Amino acid sequence: MSMIIKIKNLVGDFAENKDVAKSLRINKIMPILAESKELVLDFSGVSGTTQSFIHALISEPIRRFRDVALEKIHYKNCSDVVKEVIKTVSEYMQESLDSENYEE
Repeated sequence: MSMIIKIKNLVGDFAENKDVAKSLRINKIMPILAESKELVLDFSGVSGTTQSFIHALISEPIRRFRDVALEKIHYKNCSDVVKEVIKTVSEYMQESLDSENYEE
């Protein structure tokens, strides 16, 4: 069973508050991933987001849990704008992890 977090209920129609993202990350996302559970971030009703919001939301989970985070976090009902920002942050994090692996 997946945990579903409705982003609009927390941030309204534009996701930009990094404090909300940080709180979500610490109190919900990290504990869910620590148990290897599925997580759905539902962006229905959210028209846009900032890169800093998404970075605050998912960068640490990707860094800490790596493939588990990439496999267990699902994004639902994303506008094209939100999809693009998530893709950008996710790719950036994967590239930075890849470069860390090469340095080891």
